[in-house]
Amino acid sequence: MNRHIACLITFLAAAGWITTGLAAEAVYVGSQTCGNCHEEQLASFVAFAKKAHSFESVRKMVKGLTDQEQKSCYACHTTGYGKTGGFVSEAKTPALKNTGCEVCHGPGSVHADSQDPADIKAKPVIEDCKVCHNAERVGAFRYKPLLFGGAH
Repeated sequence: MNRHIACLITFLAAAGWITTGLAAEAVYVGSQTCGNCHEEQLASFVAFAKKAHSFESVRKMVKGLTDQEQKSCYACHTTGYGKTGGFVSEAKTPALKNTGCEVCHGPGSVHADSQDPADIKAKPVIEDCKVCHNAERVGAFRYKPLLFGGAH
């Protein structure tokens, strides 16, 4: 296909004037966006889940960490770090600075737009948790994760 035609199609699709038949890739929107529809769940999560305030742990330890060590903490203490549309920095992506809804349920933009339950992971599985709650980290930081404690 001609490069100019491909660019025009991309522009028209982005503007919403045509559809390309390709599914939209979900991006991170932050827990407050989830709370627009899921108010009770978000309130419970913020009140009772330590991970809802996980960036504070990084902030407390920052003096003793190199930049690289600090960034390695972001994978488990922020939402979407290292992924398209995920946490970049506290200044650039403040809505993603803690471990939020989308860490367990996946990026929420498509679900937020469609409100279709099929567009989000409704029930995370143990393998999702093991990304951060694994034997190495549990041993290193001496904590006992509540994998199925229910944050909301």
